[in-house]
Order: sequence, then structure tokens, then C-alpha cells
Amino acid sequence: MISGDICGDSAMKGELLLLSSMIFLLQGARGCPENCQCHSSSSFVDCSQRGLAEIPADLPAPTLWLNLQDNQIRQIPAFAFRSVPQLMTLNLANNSLSHLSPAAFQGLQHLQVLNLTQNSLFSLDNTIFHSLPGLRELDLSSNSISHLPTSLSEDWENLTVFAVQHNRLQHLDRALLESMPSVKLLYLKDNIWKCNCHLLRLKLWLEKFIYKGGVTDGIVCRSPDPWKGEKLLAIPHELYQPCLLPSPDAAPSWAQQPGSAHRGALKPTESHGSECELKPKPRPANLRHAIATVVITGVVCGIMCLMMLAAAIYGCAYAAITARYQGRPLAPNHEPGKTEGKELFDSSPA
Repeated sequence: MISGDICGDSAMKGELLLLSSMIFLLQGARGCPENCQCHSSSSFVDCSQRGLAEIPADLPAPTLWLNLQDNQIRQIPAFAFRSVPQLMTLNLANNSLSHLSPAAFQGLQHLQVLNLTQNSLFSLDNTIFHSLPGLRELDLSSNSISHLPTSLSEDWENLTVFAVQHNRLQHLDRALLESMPSVKLLYLKDNIWKCNCHLLRLKLWLEKFIYKGGVTDGIVCRSPDPWKGEKLLAIPHELYQPCLLPSPDAAPSWAQQPGSAHRGALKPTESHGSECELKPKPRPANLRHAIATVVITGVVCGIMCLMMLAAAIYGCAYAAITARYQGRPLAPNHEPGKTEGKELFDSSPA
């Protein structure tokens, strides 16, 4: 009897375990979006190349990796990923994204990898990544971004990879990179970089970044003409003029004059300090010409030195010869008149 009861209890426990497993699998299958594939208890969801126009709403809660690559998604609304709070990797590459809500990634506290490459993004809100403190890799390459705000996140201590190549950036604020103290890989090439005074601070930061072991593909200037095709890091600091910032206390002359209220519609004098162009110092047009100039100058200086040395030697020799002859006694004079006069003078009585 006892053995029979034990066998019955074991069979009941086995049936309950099997039933709970079936329920879990059914829940996982029911939670997988249509036309997507869910793997390993839905921790990986593959919705790539499905012709999707929006983010699926029925994503399984345990999802850790979500692949939405190669679809036709044009925008991401706020809280689009609220159903997957544990998400760690999100791939949105090669879609048609042109608008991201400032709260698009709200709730993804554990997200580490975000791929937004090959889309149609023109700009980014300065708060869009504030909800991603754990982000390690951010790929914004191959978009049409022309400007990045000074700050994209309040705290990016964990970010190690930042990619913005193949965009339309002319400038990049150094403060943005300074908010990424752990970044190790920085991809910046193939933008329309304008190497004027505004890029000098970025150049200085990149030099320090490389010195500390960071890796970057570098910046190649697209303008102005003197530096077109040149690498930013190869341009000497001395060729940059510092940007002149307009004084906050300075006011237009028309505003300081009394009785000028009726001239309020006049346009104030434009300040040229906010947009300064790079003014390089004159330099040789050709390296060979510069070397030839140095060589010719050296030869001329050498010839002049030799001539001065020869003149000095000649002067010294002439002075020595002159001094030698001046020290000898004069030859005796045998003129009769003078001899007789001397004798007569000597024989005269005292």
C-alpha cells in the first residue's frame, strides 16, 4: 500500500511538471509575433526581412535580443519597447527610419547594443538616449545626420563604441565626446568635415584620445579648399586661428544710442566672430621648391662665409708683413753733399 501511494504521488508530480512545461511553451508560442521567429524560450526574436512597417506590439517579455533589420519601419513612437524591458541588443539597421520619438527607447534600462545604421535620420533629440545608461555600443553610421547635440545622454560611463561615419557632419562638439569617458572605438570618416577654427578643439581631443590608446578612423577635411583631402590630425596647430566669440556685454551701436527706438527694424551689424574660417599662414606651394630655397640659401651663406674668411686671412697677412718691414733700419745714404755736411758739422769746434 505504501509503495502504491508513493508511485501514485510520483506519477501525479510528473504529470503536473509536464502540464506546466506545456503551458509555458504554449505561452511562449502565443507571445511570438506573427511572421517572426522566437528561439530559446523567446530570448531571441528574429523579425528581420518581414516587410514590417512598425514595431510589433506583442513581443515576448523575456526577449533579450531583437532583430528588426531589413524592414520598412519609418518611425518609432514613444514606449515602443515597453513589452521587452529586459532587452539587451536591438538591431534596427537598414530600415526607413526618419523620426524617433524622444521617448522611443524609454524603459530599456538594460540595453547594451543599439544599431541604427543605414536609415534616413537627419537629426536626434538631445534626450533620446537618456534612458539608456547601460549602452555600450551605438551605431549611427550611414544616415543623413548633419548635427549632433552637445549631449545625447546624461550618463554614458559604459559606452565603448561610437560610430557616426557616412553622415553629413561638418562639426562635432568636443563636449559630446567628453561625455563618453570609456569610449575606445570611434568611427568618424566619410563626413563633410569643415576644418575651420571650430574643429580645433576636436583635433586636440582626438590627439589625447589616441595617446591614451583609443582607436579612430580619423577625419578627412572636405573644406575649406586649403585643407580639402587633408587629415585633420596632420594639420599643425599653428595654422589654426582661435574662434572669436562675441562678447555677451557688447550691444549693437544702434541700440546704445538714445532715441533710436524708431530704428528698431534696422538690422544690427553682423558679428563675424561666430563663424570664422581657417586662415592658414603662407606656405610653399611645392615641397621641392621649399627644399631648393633652403639649399640655395645655405650655399650662398657658405660662399659668403668663405669670402669673409679669405678676407680676414689676407688682412692678417698684410698686417704682419707691414709690421715686419717697419721694424728694419733704413739703408745708409751715400749722397756726397750730405756726407760732407755731416763731416763739417762733426769737425766744428765746440
